[in-house]
Amino acid sequence: MSYGLRKIRVFYENGDLSSYLQEIQEALRKSIFEESENYLLNVNEVEYIEYKVNEYKIEPLRLKYEQAYAEQKEELIPAELFPNDFFVYAGKSYPKMVIYFHIPVEGELKLLTYTPSTRLLWTEEMFIDKSELIFRRIQFRDSIEEINRDYESTVEKLRTMEAHINEEVNSFNNTLRTKVKEIFRSRKQELLKRRNLLSSLVVPIKRSENVPETFVIPPPGVKKKIAVKPQVFDKGFTPEPALDMQTYRDILKLIHEMGKEFERKPSVYSGKSEEQLRDHFLMLLEPHFEGSATGETFNKNGKTDILLRYEGSNVFIAECKFWRGKAAYLKAISQLLSYLTWRDSKAAIILFVKNKTISDVLRTIEEETPKHKNYLGFVNKEDESWFNYRFHINGDRNREVKLAVMAYHLP
Repeated sequence: MSYGLRKIRVFYENGDLSSYLQEIQEALRKSIFEESENYLLNVNEVEYIEYKVNEYKIEPLRLKYEQAYAEQKEELIPAELFPNDFFVYAGKSYPKMVIYFHIPVEGELKLLTYTPSTRLLWTEEMFIDKSELIFRRIQFRDSIEEINRDYESTVEKLRTMEAHINEEVNSFNNTLRTKVKEIFRSRKQELLKRRNLLSSLVVPIKRSENVPETFVIPPPGVKKKIAVKPQVFDKGFTPEPALDMQTYRDILKLIHEMGKEFERKPSVYSGKSEEQLRDHFLMLLEPHFEGSATGETFNKNGKTDILLRYEGSNVFIAECKFWRGKAAYLKAISQLLSYLTWRDSKAAIILFVKNKTISDVLRTIEEETPKHKNYLGFVNKEDESWFNYRFHINGDRNREVKLAVMAYHLP
């Protein structure tokens, strides 16, 4: 049996925990700043942030007191360690039984060496052997009760300090994602600004003023122009337009409102073809959003597409499909993704469900969507039949597509 592989003064050895956490944050910042410029400008932001969070997240301490065990070993104990009522000679050692208490530890063992901001005025020498915290007690007297009391007292102190350590660690972990985002975005913007090249042409389509909140199509008015907001990008890259998120959400909300109108008035809309239902969406979207000489507003292309185009390429695309099972659904996703080439594209699949009940279809959407080869992740569920996902275009995981899947019941 080997002891003393690593001797420490628990919760004291390496100083304040707050300083250690600050060092980790600085290491995080340094690691992001040391990435190559091309890598940071091209990497998928969500994926990279998740990677850095996982890399720098600290595993809290967990001392597994319920699995603690003890071992005995006879050792020569210096006279100076004996209680005053023992008759011993200074400078000599005497054999005594020593009890070693082993407490298994999970999490980051290094935390055992730092002092939390809230603390007990206590520390003592202990040992770390692999994944165990070990401390010893010398059995000077025949009775074991004194050692038991001492063990319980020590464990209580360990529990208290462990709780204080983990409080700070959990606070650090809870803010880590925000810190990573701030550092990443700050660094990326610094690179973009320094290179002074357009990176992404944000196309915030201006919403028309005074459009009634009904489905009556108003007469066309004076239309504002599409504002193209430049951002900086890497040299050698072509500026790429993108639909801003607020406009994307506004488009989806209008589509959702019309889809719910279909469900409320099935006698009006049932029996219509995909193209006829698609045209209802176009009639609603066209007066709400405005184009310019260089950007077309919503139009139809082929049988079921709803397109917003900028300089001849798709900024937003929606596909209208009748539900024909999971295979056709996944194929529709592939078809839609094949139309998109730009970074941060926005898209939607609008499904018309003729089945007697829609619940099975919604469940299939949730189960089958993650199986698509281009799937990146689930974002949220806006409504019972409106799901938001993250996909990537073919051949490039870093070029992300925001895809809304919206299903409406037309039995």
